[in-house]
Amino acid sequence: MTKVIKLCKGLDVNLKGRATRETGQVSSPGEFALVPDDFTGMKPKVVVKEGDKVLVGDALFVDKMHPEVKFTSPVSGVVSLVERGDRRKLLSVRVKADGKQEAREFNVKQDVKALLQESGLFGFFRSRPYDVVANPEDKPKAIFVSAFNSMPLSQDFEYALEGQEREFQAGISALAKLAKVHLGVSAKQTSKALLEAKDCEVTIFDGPAPAGNVGVQINHVSPINKGETVWTMGAEEVIFVGRLMLTGKVLLTRTIALAGSEVVAPKYYKILVGQQLTTLLEGKLAKADHHQRIINGNVMTGLKTTAEGFLGAHQTEVNVIPEGDDNAEMLGWIMPRFKEFSTSRSYCSWLFGRKKEYTLDARIKGGERHMIMSGEYDRVFPMDIFAGYLVKAIITGDIDRQEALGIYEVAPEDFAIAEFVDSSKLELQRIVREGLDILRKENA
Repeated sequence: MTKVIKLCKGLDVNLKGRATRETGQVSSPGEFALVPDDFTGMKPKVVVKEGDKVLVGDALFVDKMHPEVKFTSPVSGVVSLVERGDRRKLLSVRVKADGKQEAREFNVKQDVKALLQESGLFGFFRSRPYDVVANPEDKPKAIFVSAFNSMPLSQDFEYALEGQEREFQAGISALAKLAKVHLGVSAKQTSKALLEAKDCEVTIFDGPAPAGNVGVQINHVSPINKGETVWTMGAEEVIFVGRLMLTGKVLLTRTIALAGSEVVAPKYYKILVGQQLTTLLEGKLAKADHHQRIINGNVMTGLKTTAEGFLGAHQTEVNVIPEGDDNAEMLGWIMPRFKEFSTSRSYCSWLFGRKKEYTLDARIKGGERHMIMSGEYDRVFPMDIFAGYLVKAIITGDIDRQEALGIYEVAPEDFAIAEFVDSSKLELQRIVREGLDILRKENA
């Protein structure tokens, strides 16, 4: 019998602009980019030079610490730019597509781990603790896959899965050869490909955001103790693995949600990892006399970008909302506000119930201030961890206390909802990321 876990803590924010269940068409741009920063924790070494011709699946750069872990091109074409920044930091490797999509063929009969390393798909594994690219030398106690995202305006994976059920199952079966696979499913999902998936243990989660976070699921199914390692992989990335196992070729096409209140007709589009966002956004944003923020990823966890940016390796949506920097409000917070969202009853908007859609902008609405231990985090943090005390331990650099409070189990995204409700206006995700990086260096 499938286990059901009911979560009470969390917060659902109903934002205007959710993508409808239909898929639009976009033209393919000429240039694609693979960005090393999308693969946290690895040190890139470029293995191509400008002018080299590459096939889909050919390596663009590798991990210096583990050269067998390759990061491969999503398209065939010519390397057009090896972009570097300060201190020659590698910012991206760009490929000008030839439109042919000629792909390298891999031997699918070899060892699964070696196949994933060679094809570039091993880099999509993330490891906990530290939430970084997985170390191929580790032996994880389990691999966790979350088949839903509960954040606002997130991709509906059940829709993205339609027509790709066979590839998804092939991917799960391949991962099962590496470690025990745990699949997290939403109580609202009905797809047999998820509920009746083979070669894995299915757990149903019922509750508000961040119930879809893989960290929350790990905490409730198999918590991480010191010395243990767990790998995670995105549900759509499991489909990447399945395609490789069935065809012997790499195909990094995603079904992403273009959503947000600034999008004219929010819907889904099939685009490649690393595809430039220009063609995706062109003609699809509302004409406005205010500034707009383009977010590479989810509104809660994504990164600010521009139309000239490239789809992140792990991103399943692109959201566009008002920037808010040119918005002047009479009397500010004193007004009763019927259109603003509040986790308390500070505004009169609570009278409209939870189904009301809100148009929120990117403003913080206040400056950073003293951290008040009011229990705000704990009300929306559905993990058996004292979130507020953990954040304080990270800020003060108390490593022993961080370990005792469960830092090995968390990732920055787990604090996204807590950051949203935080009256102290702290950048919790940045703080947690820095804490994990310092701890990883200390334990190296």
